[in-house]
Amino acid sequence: QEQLVESGGGLVQAGGSLRLSCVASGRTFSRSSMGWFRQAPGKEREFVAAIAWIGGNTYYPDSTKGRFTISRDNAKNTVYLQMNSLKPEDTAVYRCAAQVRLGNCSDYNLYDYWGQGTQVTVSS
Repeated sequence: QEQLVESGGGLVQAGGSLRLSCVASGRTFSRSSMGWFRQAPGKEREFVAAIAWIGGNTYYPDSTKGRFTISRDNAKNTVYLQMNSLKPEDTAVYRCAAQVRLGNCSDYNLYDYWGQGTQVTVSS
């Protein structure tokens, strides 16, 4: 079993919605900040959203703010990413990640555990 397992990816039309889930295997993740990143072929990994353990504050870059919502259910060791008003430029492999000690939530180098990823494709 993977430490983090994503699901919920798929093909949607522009303007549609998709909800991603990420299930963590250990209790430690219930006290970890969680983030979502995405990467398209030939492009750099991009920060999508993050949610802190302390206070449950959420963080979004301008590219996803107002369209994406990250949430978590610590009892289920699960983090979600609700994606609305999807655009073709959202097409990428989405991976969830866990940061045991909170640092810069947008820096993928500071995350400790990663899922395998789930493909999101948004067609025009």
